[in-house]
Amino acid sequence: MAKQFKPETLCVQAGWTPKKGEPRVLPIYQSTTFKYETSEQMARLFDLEESGYFYTRLQNPTNDAVAAKIAALEGGVAAMLTSSGQAANFYAIFNICQAGDHFVCSSAIYGGTFNLFGVTMKKLGIDVTFVSPDASEEEISAVFQPNTKALFGETISNPSLEVLDIEKFARVAHSHGVPLIVDNTFPTPINCRPFEWGADIVVHSTTKYMDGHATSVGGCIVDSGNFDWDAYADKFPGLCTPDESYHGLTYTKAFGKGAYITKATAQLMRDLGSIQSPQNSFLLNLGLETLHLRMPQHCRNAQKVAEYLSKNDKVAWVNYCGLPDNKYYALAQKYMPNGSCGVISFGLKGGRDVSIKFMDSLEVIAIVTHVADARSCVLHPASHTHRQLTDEQLLEAGVRPDLIRLSVGIENADDIIADIEQALG
Repeated sequence: MAKQFKPETLCVQAGWTPKKGEPRVLPIYQSTTFKYETSEQMARLFDLEESGYFYTRLQNPTNDAVAAKIAALEGGVAAMLTSSGQAANFYAIFNICQAGDHFVCSSAIYGGTFNLFGVTMKKLGIDVTFVSPDASEEEISAVFQPNTKALFGETISNPSLEVLDIEKFARVAHSHGVPLIVDNTFPTPINCRPFEWGADIVVHSTTKYMDGHATSVGGCIVDSGNFDWDAYADKFPGLCTPDESYHGLTYTKAFGKGAYITKATAQLMRDLGSIQSPQNSFLLNLGLETLHLRMPQHCRNAQKVAEYLSKNDKVAWVNYCGLPDNKYYALAQKYMPNGSCGVISFGLKGGRDVSIKFMDSLEVIAIVTHVADARSCVLHPASHTHRQLTDEQLLEAGVRPDLIRLSVGIENADDIIADIEQALG
């Protein structure tokens, strides 16, 4: 959309602008292929000389409309949907790293991403160094190497709920000539827009609040268009030197600010797949249309629940950045003054066994391997999502053995609190 509308309008209107006689609601282009009149027309698409559709693994009109909406919400120039948040994280790094390269990452990230970066990508010859998000600029800079290509962090870490100092991380990244990549899944662009604080690339697990209904797994990568790849051409040959698989095309020269997303689409999605299905994109778009309504309700409910837990004598500790005594309260007020997210972590007196009994006693709040949708749900990460990590890795990722992750939904807050109260016995 040419005009810079407010987020509420973008949630409803961005991405799809029907022409005369076209569907008012974004349609599902449920087709693998698209027809052209001549061979030459198709050839120009394969050579990236024209924009268009020929195979859904690379581009699809439904997917592109939803990606455009997310790009507008984040204030970026281009976006690409993926089949999952994990695929988005992988592509975001792999698009600028190759065997022999290195990147730096906050240690406070989702356990699956920690394993992807620390184990799986090492098998591809890409090394990572994890640093505490609370480390000083000097400490973070100290782990950079000549072959470091990116700095990565989560706006609000899952499940430890540490708030990233985006400006600090951006200063460090840019002082070393690399982009800052931020996973903005928990706040969503309704509550935080990392590009405004210096981030260069944003990733999302759209499975969470963006979908909002636990119907569709998906991910997204958004490029701000602000990082000058050509200024560090020696670091990023994949973007700044000819790609022989496209007749010597150089992405930065051919696509300017759209270079990063074009390369991710034309090269990585071409070779690796992981596209989001048009059906899932359609459902994601329905979720996005109410994102601006749901996020404030999640935050209001979570604030009430966090305040209740902090006053309950059966609760050992509560971590929610909306509480004034929280370690990250000041950072949260800076980056997310209108609210953070609906996820709380806490521990009960008595340890793991008491936590398990509590979760098994819940009636409204469900035990599920999910987070951040309309329904309240709970998880014990050390036993579930993070069980592949060692005790040392758990602590490094900010996950205590007694940590309970509570995702507060958009039900009535009094009903949520009543369920917690009866389960605490």
